[in-house]
Amino acid sequence: MTAITLIVGAILTLAGVVGYVASDSASFTALIPSVVGVLLLICGLVARKENLRRHAIHAALAVALLGALGSLMNVLRIGELFAGTAERPAAVILSTVMFVVLVVYLVLGIRSFIMARRARAEHPDVS
Repeated sequence: MTAITLIVGAILTLAGVVGYVASDSASFTALIPSVVGVLLLICGLVARKENLRRHAIHAALAVALLGALGSLMNVLRIGELFAGTAERPAAVILSTVMFVVLVVYLVLGIRSFIMARRARAEHPDVS
């Protein structure tokens, strides 16, 4: 999960910067994916330490959950985007990208935790 966290963090950081530049640097809210991405990058770097890995990945998943929930408001406007009536189409697109990336990351993280728990249950003598 450490590598995946770093990749997702990099993708979101890049997406936010691209969104900011594409909006002609007019909207600081376009940098929100970058903020989430940087937080995930920090968690991923902390997770490189074996004794901090579990805590760092838990923190990263909490950040991802909050980021996904925070982007949901604009994602719900995707119908307006397709209808051509979206007030801020770039925000809808960027929020949708962020939402999809974070939901996939959350699914992978939860799956990883389930697999780790099963492995510990099957081999209780190994930590």
